[in-house]
Amino acid sequence: MKNWLSQMKKVVGTKGFTDSPDEMQPWLTDWRGRYTGNAIAMISPGSTEQVSEIVKIAHQNKVTLVPQGGNSGMVGGATPDESGQAILLSLRRMNNIREIDAQDGLAICDAGVILQNFHEALDRQGQRFPLTLGGKGSATIGGLVSTNAGGTQVLRHGTMRALVAGLEAVLPDGSIYHGLSALKKDNRGYDLKQLLIGGEGTLGIVTAATVKTVPALLDRCVAWVGLASPQRAYKMLKFLDAKEGRALEGFEIVPKSCLQSVLEHIPGTRNPLDKFHEWNVLVEIVRDCPDAPAAQKVMEKLLEEAFENELADDAIIGTNETQAEQFWKIRDSIAEAERASGPALQHDISVPVSRMADFITDAGPDIERIFPDTKVAAFGHLGDGNVHFHVKGPDDVDPQKWMEENAKIITPTVHDLVMAAGGSISAEHGIGQNKLDELARLSNNAQMNALRSIKSALDPNSIMNPGKLVPLASKEPAS
Repeated sequence: MKNWLSQMKKVVGTKGFTDSPDEMQPWLTDWRGRYTGNAIAMISPGSTEQVSEIVKIAHQNKVTLVPQGGNSGMVGGATPDESGQAILLSLRRMNNIREIDAQDGLAICDAGVILQNFHEALDRQGQRFPLTLGGKGSATIGGLVSTNAGGTQVLRHGTMRALVAGLEAVLPDGSIYHGLSALKKDNRGYDLKQLLIGGEGTLGIVTAATVKTVPALLDRCVAWVGLASPQRAYKMLKFLDAKEGRALEGFEIVPKSCLQSVLEHIPGTRNPLDKFHEWNVLVEIVRDCPDAPAAQKVMEKLLEEAFENELADDAIIGTNETQAEQFWKIRDSIAEAERASGPALQHDISVPVSRMADFITDAGPDIERIFPDTKVAAFGHLGDGNVHFHVKGPDDVDPQKWMEENAKIITPTVHDLVMAAGGSISAEHGIGQNKLDELARLSNNAQMNALRSIKSALDPNSIMNPGKLVPLASKEPAS
């Protein structure tokens, strides 16, 4: 080990190498605090060439590599196991924005670029990257690519799969995949780029990406709407999409219980409306074209028609950016407030958009009936069929103990309901190590065989983030 480890250290220098337990400690536990592992060392390359050299050494010596960006993942995908036999490969030093081409709407940046910094750099060029999420201050471009991140703007712009125009990556043998060219047509066989997007570092290490950008917003308008049911929310979504689909960028559903939790636990928040409604939606209309009407005028007209069609019961428009941010703060703080309010099993699920309203109103009571001491909170991206389905436990229990004891019975029940509705057990967080067993249980043989075959073909030594995304063959999938 000393030989190959010293070779790796020589590649990155003392600045990019540490085996100090204290220095590694913050990066060995996932963001949720559910998984903690060990590593021989943490290596932080400063370039794609250094990543390539590190991977070549690992390949020759069959050394496990666990790539990591901002360590803000939700499924333990960037945390090494407890064996202490892995190298933690941090991409955070690779934080250069190589190019911004406002005319073509493209930007090339290294994997370690933090999303918020990327937003700010684009803003200075009159551009924006239309993907944002609560962890934008730590999430990196490479991590977003590797998990096929979604966020709150998928409704209009899609996930990372739709926003990545090209990739550079180091494959498991250390070779460099040069695919940064943003070609609209390229029929040279399998699309390796799309295998790497959402691959969670199991097929290669993303070192840079060419991503699509759009013009900076000229203005936006955010409204908070109170209504009676998810079904009414879905009808309003269809109405807004038919009327102003090109300007509709956000549509988030928030139940009264989540709003009350935020008001209780998050300082500086208040109910946007004079009274509580059983359900709320946050709607964002944007304008990025000078010829388009002002966003507020569009919103006012849409809400007027929504009231005429009895789609909404109450609404308030944020008349300035401060109010808009206050509305979004409520939505973005739900996860934090839920953590503060007690133990909860969190499920990142999706079903077809047309079925989501009925899923919320049917599955929630089903879970509460089967598990009498629980309460369900379903919130999030109704516009793209993805809600965060939280099953909350009693207040008077040990949070960690309750989750450990109940996860094995409650989560499979939730996932069974999701699959029955034609959905997915992972909408935007990935599989990581958290959902391995459930993926194997609920997937058919064709899917599992394909995943394992691809992994085996590209990474025969299984050095790339093993134990993540691809279940072991011993797990028997559904037929």
